[in-house]
Amino acid sequence: MDSPPLAAVSLVLLASFLLFFSFAQSSTIGVGYISKILEIQDRERALPSVQVAAARGVLQRLLPSHSSSFEFRIVSKEQCGGESCFIIKNHPSFSRRGAPQILISGVTGVEVLAGLHWYLKYWCGSHISWDKTGGVQLNSIPKLGSLPRLQDDGILVQRPVPWNYYQNAVTSSYSFAWWDWKRWEKEIDWMALQGINLPLAFTGQEAIWQKVFQQKFNISKEDLDDFFGGPAFLAWSRMANLHRWGGPLPQSWFDQQLVLQKKILARMYELGMTPVLPAFSGNVPAALRNIFPSAKITRLGNWFSVRSDVRWCCTYLLDATDPLFIEIGRAFIEQQLTEYGSTSHIYNCDTFDENTPPVDDPEYISSLGGSIFEGMQSGDSNAVWLMQGWLFSYDPFWRPPQTKALLHSVPIGRLVVLDLFAEVKPIWNTSEQFYGVPYIWCMLHNFAGNLEMYGYLDSVASGPVEARTSENSTMVGVGMSMEGIEQNPVVYDLMSEMAFQQNKVDVKEWIDLYSARRYGRSVPTIQNAWNILYHTVYNCTDGAYDKNRDVIVAFPDVNPNLVSMLQGRHHTNVKLVSRRAALIKNTDSYEHPHLWYSTTEVVRALELFIAGGDELSGSSTYSYDLVDLTRQVLAKYANELFLKVIEAYRLKDSHGVAHQSQMFLDLVEDIDTLLACHEGFLLGPWLESAKQLAQDEEQQIQFEWNARTQITMWYDNTEVEASLLRDYGNKYWSGLLKDYYGPRAAIYFNFLTQSLENGHGFQLKAWRREWIKLTNKWQKSRKIFPVESNGNALNISRWLYHKYLGNQDTYDH
Repeated sequence: MDSPPLAAVSLVLLASFLLFFSFAQSSTIGVGYISKILEIQDRERALPSVQVAAARGVLQRLLPSHSSSFEFRIVSKEQCGGESCFIIKNHPSFSRRGAPQILISGVTGVEVLAGLHWYLKYWCGSHISWDKTGGVQLNSIPKLGSLPRLQDDGILVQRPVPWNYYQNAVTSSYSFAWWDWKRWEKEIDWMALQGINLPLAFTGQEAIWQKVFQQKFNISKEDLDDFFGGPAFLAWSRMANLHRWGGPLPQSWFDQQLVLQKKILARMYELGMTPVLPAFSGNVPAALRNIFPSAKITRLGNWFSVRSDVRWCCTYLLDATDPLFIEIGRAFIEQQLTEYGSTSHIYNCDTFDENTPPVDDPEYISSLGGSIFEGMQSGDSNAVWLMQGWLFSYDPFWRPPQTKALLHSVPIGRLVVLDLFAEVKPIWNTSEQFYGVPYIWCMLHNFAGNLEMYGYLDSVASGPVEARTSENSTMVGVGMSMEGIEQNPVVYDLMSEMAFQQNKVDVKEWIDLYSARRYGRSVPTIQNAWNILYHTVYNCTDGAYDKNRDVIVAFPDVNPNLVSMLQGRHHTNVKLVSRRAALIKNTDSYEHPHLWYSTTEVVRALELFIAGGDELSGSSTYSYDLVDLTRQVLAKYANELFLKVIEAYRLKDSHGVAHQSQMFLDLVEDIDTLLACHEGFLLGPWLESAKQLAQDEEQQIQFEWNARTQITMWYDNTEVEASLLRDYGNKYWSGLLKDYYGPRAAIYFNFLTQSLENGHGFQLKAWRREWIKLTNKWQKSRKIFPVESNGNALNISRWLYHKYLGNQDTYDH
């Protein structure tokens, strides 16, 4: 019988021992505040038989060959020491041929599946990640009938805090925009295996709003066409940032998304999850002013439109103190209950995210908060308000009196705040634990689904524990609040585990186990590479707002004479501010891409990855990581090449400009070839999934334009003024580099050459006109891109390493 790695067993035995004797540490003051809603949810949860059946469905999809090896049971919290937990034991019939070998019990189906994942992870050396990041590694699991035994008493692993939150308000657009049920089912499986029990459930809400506004407030279809954004921009129309951009939505979209939402909610409830539904934030159609002329409806300011274009910008917000607010809030909650048949009583609402109240009087702010909550409570007497805490991070409006007024406007235990960016800039430790209000420690990590090897693993491994064990802690959960998923699987593997860790994790020891689990075997050179990555790309301690601005994917719209030359230095000139302030910058200046580590060390990690590659041939997880690491190294090299082009231009060296710019363009094409080696780096699936949701060719054209626009120009532009959000959603995807990023850079380099040949200054406006024209043409293109990978990642990575990095003098920082 095969056995798990000794190191893995030792770690689990130690962890289980500490967890078993940590009952007294597992609650906080905050958990006491939310005890009522927890009791209600426990009473209303799906029947144990339903949860077990749903959990077995996940097992059947994940590991059909071993589905008979496991038995699942739902147990009470009392059997778990009063908290949520999972228990893993040898089955009583372990040695009987054909009988189950492992018995996994949990308070809900989610805990059962988290226990399954824990067993597969630490006893069988397996790994589970998103398909696009390499998928699952299950080859290390022993054959049927030969699963590893546990110690006789088994293990019991408690949740230190009740909730494990998932998603960001914009993840629904950056990652989920084009998902069908097949993809959603896979994601819900992944959530459950990671122990996630508090996910946002935002799909299909436009269908609810359509019924509410049309049937109860006499808003016409034409006026709603102006209100909703397009399929790829719904997150921002929901937040009152824009309207109609990318729209109008066809009726088939409303209908299919509502059907999809009902499937999503049904599965989440079956597994024992607590899906978070949306609530009314005050965002209303413009036509409501005419129907209710005395209502307090304010027009908001411009949000990134280049010329305050009223076709898309300047939406309308209903004041929460107006009686109509509560009426609409109640109608929306009641319509959701009518459509879905049930609720978990937790509702997300972010009225003040990038929308500052008109006055800072604490009494007024308190009345606003109270009215927002009353809108929820009038439709659901057990409602709990879940609010992002992002606004407290960047907006100077929210001083202690204003923050307290908002947080204390709702009865204690009926408001929960997401400490959204806690791994980099926690708020809990500077706000007296949100002034006594329950909160969830969240890892934000990613912006716009950009692809960048980045993280702060030490903070993830210790931050939640420090927050929970601090004096008078009001922490009630951990969470992942990334803007986009399917990147940096190591970060999300560790963060998911923190939902069950009572103590800080030794990242060095954890990383060694991680690499063995991810690839199915321990390869010393690969482990050494991961140790380098842990101390470099995954050790970002500068507190910067990591938005990928690599030259390839976010080409500078800048006069070359204004580019500062900072070669060879770490660039940390990015600070945490609002999305608005972070993006509205002087377009005539160049912001160096964020660089927080030694590139020389990361090149060494790549060398080790390539050296160990022959031992991991055929591994999709290895292939993904190798492509990603090679891309990361070459992307930073491209940043340096760009500066060499600029340096040659300033020296009036035409030959140098031509040579260095051609190297840059060749590198872009070569990276495109590299990215084509793995399904996780392809443009084709994004575009094809958009078109597959269309009902006719007209919708195909609209949906594909939405998909292409979000990852390039993003928002509106004129002939000579690019969108202020251009490249915010950039992606390192094969097809996008060769078909768009490369040609755009070539236009800039041609203008540099013309400037030197003609002896005049750089024609900035002419360059802008040309690249904007290129972008708008690309947005409307119907060109088809591959949806399957092509090429051998190891061979191509090895070739690119020798082509660009073999000479250490070319890249030594």
